[in-house]
Amino acid sequence: MRLKLSKNPLHRFTIIIAGTVLSGIIVLTVSVGGWVKTRDQLDQTVRERSALRAQVASISGELNKLKNEDQFQKNEKLQGDIRQIETSYVQAVSVYEDLLRFKDVKKNTTDFDKVFAEILTLLSKRDYQSAVENLKKLRADIAEEQAKIAAAFTIPENVTQSNSAPANGYTRQSVSSDIGTFLVDIIAGDLGSTRVIVDTASDATCSKDCAVLSLGDYVARNGAFAGVNGSYFCPADYPSCADKKNSFDTLLMNKNKVYFNSDNNKYSVVPAVIFSNGFVRFVGQSLEWGRDTSIDSMIANQPLLLAGGTIVFGGNSDPKMGSAGSRGFVANRGSTVYIGVVHNVTVAGMAHVLKALGMENALNLDSGGSVALWSGGYKVGPGRNIPNAILFVRK
Repeated sequence: MRLKLSKNPLHRFTIIIAGTVLSGIIVLTVSVGGWVKTRDQLDQTVRERSALRAQVASISGELNKLKNEDQFQKNEKLQGDIRQIETSYVQAVSVYEDLLRFKDVKKNTTDFDKVFAEILTLLSKRDYQSAVENLKKLRADIAEEQAKIAAAFTIPENVTQSNSAPANGYTRQSVSSDIGTFLVDIIAGDLGSTRVIVDTASDATCSKDCAVLSLGDYVARNGAFAGVNGSYFCPADYPSCADKKNSFDTLLMNKNKVYFNSDNNKYSVVPAVIFSNGFVRFVGQSLEWGRDTSIDSMIANQPLLLAGGTIVFGGNSDPKMGSAGSRGFVANRGSTVYIGVVHNVTVAGMAHVLKALGMENALNLDSGGSVALWSGGYKVGPGRNIPNAILFVRK
């Protein structure tokens, strides 16, 4: 460092001291008068560095805040909320449909309706955990109440006990089986004098907002003497059926030789019954019959209950387990076709009852609020309006 010194000893002393203090820190080429400015500049630098550190700290805080609120995390939270909504919605719809089915058994469900309304309030508040817990409890309570009603069911005293199916016409009888005694409404149609047909409210395959009729309407417009509700379908009042109201997916050929759902191969493995002049045939899969239009009618549903007099549904499961209710069936023994309803029975249990009645083959039909049986008037039902029905017509 080269300095220009004053002749004044005091100035020289001040410069030397300043040079000693700053030695190794900064390199300067200044005049004597510039030393005071150098110290001010040093203080300013310190202040600027301090301000810079504060600014960096502030920016770092903002960055961390942005990281915690970035779009990925927002999307993750949103996806979690969507999953909760979907899960709780699916469960709510399922339980609501359980409640609708229970209304077919017990008309006064005020207490359950109130609980379900409270669950909807929880969902509106996004309290999904509480809503799901309450849905599970409501489902259990409905099942418990159904079991109580089934246990309390009694067969009217004026009903005759008989394990013999009628030769023709309608009877109401109690049937004793290996799993208990059950009330049965049954109608016989001898194929020598009876033609069995399937009628539909729609003229062709329908996937949504499909036409439906009451069983009585089907009977009237065909001049039938008896009839029973047909295959499973999607009732208009079920939330899960919103985009396919009153439609059915299984194969069917109506009295006009029109095949329904013939391109739906997914359901070609569903059992079916085929009616033609003088004979009836039950098959384990719809595809076994194909698309023969020489027959009178055919209808598919599930499960097949009996084949050749042997129970083919239920396996080793307890036929008393599951939901008990009124269930429709179509069956045969030789050249006689039977349609009817077994009351307060599970699907598997119905196979045991029909075996006790001497049926050779039997197919389950729709149940619950769709069940209806006609013979000179409603013997069971009328139930809800339905998209198809099995009818007995005099030849």
